[in-house]
Amino acid sequence: MRYLGILDGSGQVWGIRIPDLPGCFGGGATPEAAIEDAVSAMREYATLVTDGGGTLAEPRGMEALRAANDVEYDPSVEAFVYLPLLLDKGRSRRANISLDAGLLEEIDAAARIRGLTRSSFLASAARDKILQEA
Repeated sequence: MRYLGILDGSGQVWGIRIPDLPGCFGGGATPEAAIEDAVSAMREYATLVTDGGGTLAEPRGMEALRAANDVEYDPSVEAFVYLPLLLDKGRSRRANISLDAGLLEEIDAAARIRGLTRSSFLASAARDKILQEA
């Protein structure tokens, strides 16, 4: 699931607020750091809401947020950014994938160096890639 955040800032002060998750925001010295912090905050926010028996609001699209009365947005100094909500489900699911043998050897070597299993290494790499594309 992806939520829209509103990014603003300059220099070494950047912030993101997520209108569909009231009170959820992130910040950092760069836009990238603010995005990373906002994604982390979204995970914590979602966990608190769902553990308390609540449900998360459905993410609205860009046009809906622009038209919403409850959202302030100034396109001259702010930008919309898509933020992935990466939630752990607390259970593993087996997946059968095919990879080139040479790539698999490199994955295993990189995982071994980091003290990880192949699965945890691939999951970590996938999370990193998803966050890079946020």
